[in-house]
Amino acid sequence: MKGDKTKKSWKTSLLEGIEEYLINFVYMAIFFSAIILYRRLVLAEYGIVLNDYFLGVIKALVIAKVVMIGDILKISHKFENKPLIIPIMYKAILFTLWVALFDVSEKLIRALINNGTKSDVYTDVMNHLSPEWLGSLLLIFLSFIPFFAFKELSKVLGEQKTQGLFINRKKGNENDNGTLSDPAPAEKIKD
Repeated sequence: MKGDKTKKSWKTSLLEGIEEYLINFVYMAIFFSAIILYRRLVLAEYGIVLNDYFLGVIKALVIAKVVMIGDILKISHKFENKPLIIPIMYKAILFTLWVALFDVSEKLIRALINNGTKSDVYTDVMNHLSPEWLGSLLLIFLSFIPFFAFKELSKVLGEQKTQGLFINRKKGNENDNGTLSDPAPAEKIKD
């Protein structure tokens, strides 16, 4: 009996983990793909063609997993008991730095494969660290703020209530039980 309960909780945990990963992935895939599409469109105006069609999706696959692993290892739980803005901004900064590290590592590996000398690899990596790259990191940082805000709000209010606030719009001044409350009496304005 006890083994069955453990097995069920293991399956539940696995399904919840997969669901969280998919939510993280979809959100990041949309934002990363939008950033890459914007870059492709801007460069296309100057006749520069990029063939990185699925780079945003690939980065989202990896970064969503990194965020999930970071959450499991509790490396980003440093300010959990502070006002919500602090853990939101901390996580947005932390995971933006992780994205930057992943991006530089990816460029370094590509440069090592394509170039033979250390100076060429160094030049490729340094050329990659451009103002456009910093702008992309800024966009990623800004996309992480609502992402982590929703996650932190869900921790405080509960997932059901948070999703209900965003999906089921309340009409008027409803109480938690769904009944309308009397609006506060308006103060009379003296002439």
